[in-house]
Amino acid sequence: MDQKPAEQGQSAAAARPAALDRSESSLPPHLRPSLNAVPVTPGINLHAYDGEGAEGGAENTGNPSYFSERDADRALAASPDLQSVQGNSPDNVIAACADAGKDFLRRLSLAAMGRRESLSEIRATNPDLALSGNIISATFNIPHSLKYHKGADWELKPRRGQSALADSFSYLSSDEAPWNHTVVAWTGEIESPPELSPPATPPMTTVHLGSLNNLSAPVPIDGEKAPPTPPLVDGLWIPREDMHRLEVQLSHDKRIKTVPVWLADDAEAPDAEGIKLKDQARWRRYAEHDLYTLFHYKQHEPTDGRKERVQWADYYRMNQKFANKILEIYKPGDLVIVHDYNLMLLPSMLRQRAPHMYISFFLHSPFPSSEFVRCLPRRKEILEGVLGSNLVGFQSYSYSRHFASCCTRILGFPSDTTGVDAYGSRVEVGVFPIGIDAIKVESLAWKEPVNVKYQALKKIYEGKKIIVGRDRLDSVRGVAQKLMAFERFLEMYPEWREKVVLIQVTSPTSIEEEMEDPKNKIATRVNELVMKINGMYGSLGFSPVQHYPQYISQDEYFALLRAADIGLITSVRDGMNTTSLEYIICQRESAGPLILSEFSGTAGSLRDAIHINPWDLSGVAEQINNALTMSEERRQAMQQSLLAHATTKNVQYWIAGFLRRLVNVLGSRKNAVATPLLDRAAMLRRYRAAKKRLFMFDYDGTLTPIVREPSAAIPSERVIHSLTVLASDPRNSVWIISGRDQEFLGQHLGHISGLGFSAEHGSFMRHPGSAEWENLAEKFDMGWQAEVMEVFQKYTDKVPGSFTERKRCALTWHYRLADPEQGIHMARECQKELESTVARKWDVDVMPGKANLEVRPTFINKGEIAKRLVLNYNAEMRAQPFDGENSSSKVEFVLCMGDDFTDEDMFRALNGLSATDGTAEVEAENCFSVTVGASTKVTLARWHLLEPEDVIECVALLAGVGGGGGGASGGVLSLGEVNLGALSAVEDHIPDGAGEAA
Repeated sequence: MDQKPAEQGQSAAAARPAALDRSESSLPPHLRPSLNAVPVTPGINLHAYDGEGAEGGAENTGNPSYFSERDADRALAASPDLQSVQGNSPDNVIAACADAGKDFLRRLSLAAMGRRESLSEIRATNPDLALSGNIISATFNIPHSLKYHKGADWELKPRRGQSALADSFSYLSSDEAPWNHTVVAWTGEIESPPELSPPATPPMTTVHLGSLNNLSAPVPIDGEKAPPTPPLVDGLWIPREDMHRLEVQLSHDKRIKTVPVWLADDAEAPDAEGIKLKDQARWRRYAEHDLYTLFHYKQHEPTDGRKERVQWADYYRMNQKFANKILEIYKPGDLVIVHDYNLMLLPSMLRQRAPHMYISFFLHSPFPSSEFVRCLPRRKEILEGVLGSNLVGFQSYSYSRHFASCCTRILGFPSDTTGVDAYGSRVEVGVFPIGIDAIKVESLAWKEPVNVKYQALKKIYEGKKIIVGRDRLDSVRGVAQKLMAFERFLEMYPEWREKVVLIQVTSPTSIEEEMEDPKNKIATRVNELVMKINGMYGSLGFSPVQHYPQYISQDEYFALLRAADIGLITSVRDGMNTTSLEYIICQRESAGPLILSEFSGTAGSLRDAIHINPWDLSGVAEQINNALTMSEERRQAMQQSLLAHATTKNVQYWIAGFLRRLVNVLGSRKNAVATPLLDRAAMLRRYRAAKKRLFMFDYDGTLTPIVREPSAAIPSERVIHSLTVLASDPRNSVWIISGRDQEFLGQHLGHISGLGFSAEHGSFMRHPGSAEWENLAEKFDMGWQAEVMEVFQKYTDKVPGSFTERKRCALTWHYRLADPEQGIHMARECQKELESTVARKWDVDVMPGKANLEVRPTFINKGEIAKRLVLNYNAEMRAQPFDGENSSSKVEFVLCMGDDFTDEDMFRALNGLSATDGTAEVEAENCFSVTVGASTKVTLARWHLLEPEDVIECVALLAGVGGGGGGASGGVLSLGEVNLGALSAVEDHIPDGAGEAA
């Protein structure tokens, strides 16, 4: 592809005739020499700032124009009337269009942006947000591909793909935006050039070399086995000074200031002399193998889960390392934008460690329906991770609707078209179709090297219509469907044979799995189709399909888009296809129709394009014929509409609109603070460092799920085993603080001697190792119970299925088995009656619970028990003799979990005990109060879990118990994937043997 047009282009350029002379009066004012030749500033003329742009593709490091705004600044000229151009040869059109339309594009782009708000205006509109003016963009890869040279500056090249995202970063970092912008991203796979040796240098070893004489080969000691070969050096070692050199280079980048994230095992050791990068592609495997494929509606065959366990642990650790790096540079008031599926856990991890952070997330890929997301084993964790954001953005409405639906169907969170209620707050969901930098594309597409290649293409295919396709060679781009549709077109419309050529460029896929999977037959299928079409409809002098499986330079790419008569995009599932937008810019004068798959994320924005279903081959063939026979007026009308969209809804418009919406969302919910998901890694770190630990667990809805019949809520074997292991550690004090009576707790958990119990919301206590119950309410007058029983009996008669549970110190009216609507209504009536009668006469509390209503003495509650336990254990520790560094006067780890209204008393008590005023009985960072249950719950707890299963997972993690309830002997092999990820994040490596069992 590169050689043919270049050779033809040289001859065409040499033969190009000079532009025809025109009378000055026919020119627009800015092109009249009598006007623009008059110097205004001495030494400055019309062409003073015109310079030849650097040539070469995106991979050329010497090409500043691809990422520079100077080209756009120079592109200021009005569009001449092409109808007045004498002749319509390519030379004359190029001469007339060299500067055409640039002022038009600039004016449209600026008009779309509107009047830019200054930072002071944004702050004045939302003073309570205390915006710092800083934006942190977290994306998977830095905008450069890196080559390492030991002891020298790093070689930086523009990274292929995601040019629109890089352009948005460039805009935010420019003087045009009112923000201070920093990108946090992984270095990507680092390339290291081979060490060069002088000629004739003998090798350091001859082990891997064949012998010159067969008789001189060494004789193995064991004749049946081949001699052992030494292992190759594993990994790339980068000294600390070279790491610092790259960090300095990236932080001083004039275009985008970048902070790199180094991903490796044990990288954070403070005394490390450098970093060793092993298997660098490991950090992208989970995202590409599980998320990318599923989001593009592809489902894997089920496996034993061994690889997925390790890949998930790497994915979890990677997101943790991103969170660590962001928190190093974060300041209150910063806006954080997280990009794409590689970092879907990051919002929640940031929320866990900075609850008041302003976080948004944007997904650049499709998001599938709940039927597909349900197939993802870690579906819950992925959704929970994204819901740590204040705002979640998608490319199209269908993707946002699918996300909200998944949150409801999979997590049970209430949602609507505008957002999801999660963790006591609301996560807004919006649609923000991404655009391109239209001015930059236009300036690049009309450079002189592109003109030469454009002429060469037109000369090669003179007299023929050109259909252009440019796709990555992976399964979602629809290359095979495109070729089959083109074959069908030639079959249905024989009059177009030898008059139409399809130029298909397929660049190698960036998805590791599709590059290495032997079952992946896409490339073979495409080659077979090309040969079949050319064999059936071609001739000795013409091939209807020109297939180029290679990277092409940037100049060749834009020349192709300009030379095309039709742009054909047949992706079977796609996010935002920026090729379609770049094609529109390149066709601003030719007005070649765009045929676009309805499954592309761009289809919803480009409504005036010709939409096709790539699976309907005959339908695509018909639309190709319609495009070829379309009238000039209709083509121009279509082009003007598409061009208006591409130039006004550009990348600057996209990122500015996204930020504007984020600030509005934050401003409208100033006082709403979400309760983050429990950070298991942080919990495990504190647990391991503590010498004295206190655990307090509610029973119903925490250790066991809520059931219709209270007597059926018995603990599982996994719960019993996990609690037994946890309580067997002498540093642990484990208590069950429940509303259940002594008999129930003793029957089901009493055999675990290390457990302490508090029954009936604190009325009775039984200390670990004791069989005696202490009655804390024995001196209290219980005369109120008769009056309460009378009221409860009245409502029991009114509500079929309800009943009263009588405890020693409390009375509970249950309506779990009653009609739900009637039960809720009558419970409210009963509560009002009790509060207006009994509660005024006696010192009791009337407390609504989950499908129940309970009356108990006021001075007895779970909060008093929690406070009593912390103070008693602290007193015991202070009474012990001083033992140097091993001594402590406080409990160093507290984990308290509960699910209902009565447990809020415990959370309130712990918040008071961990106050930061210098009188804390427990340090705040060592106190983990966790509410369990609905995402809409507003709570005093500092952390959130969704269901009892998550509670048991956390207990199992701390106790070292396997995910299947097996003993601690199972170790890491039986850990659940989420716990494995947390353990790997704490130890900064995947434990040995983690992938040996599912």
